[in-house]
Amino acid sequence: MNVTIENILLIGSLLLFIGILVGKTSSRFGVPALLLFLAVGMLAGSEGIGGIYFDNPKVAQFIGIVSLNFILFSGGLDTNWNAIKPVLWQGVSLSSLGVLLTSVSIGLFVWGITDFSLFEGLLLGAIVSSTDAAAVFSILRSKNLGLKNNLKETLELESGSNDPMAYVLTITFLGLVQNPETGFWSVVLLFLQQMLIGGLAGFIFAKSTKFIINKIQLIYEGLYPILVVALMFMTFAATDFIGGNGFLAIYICAVYIGNQNIIHKNTIVKMFDSLAWLMQIVLFITLGLLVFPTQLLPVAGIGLLISIVLIFVARPLSVFLSLLPFKMKPRRRFYISWVGLRGAVPIVFATYPLLAGVEKADMIFNIVFFISLTSVLIQGTTLNTVAKWLNVALPQKSKKDATWEVYLQEQAKKIITELTIPEDSFAVGKKVVELHFPTTSVIALIKRQDQYITPGGATIIEHGDILMILSEDQESKNKVYECLQISPAIPH
Repeated sequence: MNVTIENILLIGSLLLFIGILVGKTSSRFGVPALLLFLAVGMLAGSEGIGGIYFDNPKVAQFIGIVSLNFILFSGGLDTNWNAIKPVLWQGVSLSSLGVLLTSVSIGLFVWGITDFSLFEGLLLGAIVSSTDAAAVFSILRSKNLGLKNNLKETLELESGSNDPMAYVLTITFLGLVQNPETGFWSVVLLFLQQMLIGGLAGFIFAKSTKFIINKIQLIYEGLYPILVVALMFMTFAATDFIGGNGFLAIYICAVYIGNQNIIHKNTIVKMFDSLAWLMQIVLFITLGLLVFPTQLLPVAGIGLLISIVLIFVARPLSVFLSLLPFKMKPRRRFYISWVGLRGAVPIVFATYPLLAGVEKADMIFNIVFFISLTSVLIQGTTLNTVAKWLNVALPQKSKKDATWEVYLQEQAKKIITELTIPEDSFAVGKKVVELHFPTTSVIALIKRQDQYITPGGATIIEHGDILMILSEDQESKNKVYECLQISPAIPH
């Protein structure tokens, strides 16, 4: 069955609908939803019951890059800086040194047991070297798995930030496969260029994005998420154009934006959460369509062997070595190594050799697909069980208490302050977001003459407004006075 203009919307909507339905039932059977999305694509493909012929790696790669933009940006928006700060350097070490060690160890293993050249082996290792953000975010959050000692934050930080490293290694080793005479230092310089420019561009675009969101005045609230989408793609494309790593740039930008006061923040975050799920479904179904199941059988043996080495040797080795400088119990290290889920990202990266015309590109793609499939199937279905075995899971009662504690920390406040804005106040004529309130305080209500207003970031403060302010503690209350430039001695 060929996809035409006339039936593409019908087919696409049916696949999306079926994907959502199987995702809904996945938790009941303990199977990760992403695995079922892949299965839907494979069943709908040319060798499945759907009979849809799709063999276009370029289109799949484009869909993959667009999807990864949304998935990484959404993950960054949801990242609480205060939560990841204690584990920041652990995450950085895992997402850089850990990825490099995984890539090299798998590359050397493949080189030793197959007819792959050294660079071809390292290319395969680079493609499967990073944990998949879509898989980790969706599985950890859908299973509502409570973990001790910031383990969840460490895992989500690693998965959200290690794709740039894997991408750079993939591009680097792909270049070496095509031009083996390339010098070592040129490879090092490419790596440094990608990471440094990507990091710097991400920070600059983050600052610019915050400024634009808060300063631009749009008539409709629904336009703000669209504005952020435009800025997100600008960040990725512009960074890539100047030689930096676009994936790193958008992740840094999203983490920064997610921890700042911006207009209509809740609307933006909720829309990106929905779009991230949409992109995950579309991406996995597309990759399922791209693969030919009969081509997996010839590589099943070598694929399973590499997958076993990756899960039980390379990943644990890279985790333990990259976390050597940090104090951490062995069982926590073992669990981090077990949550080394491979998903859509390696499959997307495996399209690069296909488009570059590498001799063993088809074999690399099928091996990578098989590795991702087995990783999600083996590791994704056992996260809860392994967490209990290693005693890193919170007990059910404690998990509920921890959930309420987080909710209270984010939502509940202890001190109520009522402030009247005088005529000569610094705040008059300014938007709420321009007051730079501490994150531990919030304006819950504004009384304006006979009206009660629930403020948003774009609400403009007027003379005579009575602000009902909720704060977590006295220090937060004092910072509110500083932001409003009002003396606490003024009656309120």
